[in-house]
Amino acid sequence: MTATLPPATRRPPRRRSGRRALLGAIAATAVAFALGLALGQSLDDNPDPTQTQTLVRTLTPLPLAPAARETVTITTTNP
Repeated sequence: MTATLPPATRRPPRRRSGRRALLGAIAATAVAFALGLALGQSLDDNPDPTQTQTLVRTLTPLPLAPAARETVTITTTNP
């Protein structure tokens, strides 16, 4: 005795709309871009500690005090 089953009723598979796929791709690209920027900033903020850093500073001379304008006369007497 064999039982016959009615044919299974299937729905056709739902198709994703093109808009959703496009928005998903744009969102994934934006997230990847943001992660790339964050990684680049973190690598730039923490340079390699084995490298030496040279600072160049230019020193400007301080202003000089004005020269004395008094005349001093020294006289000596012979004993």
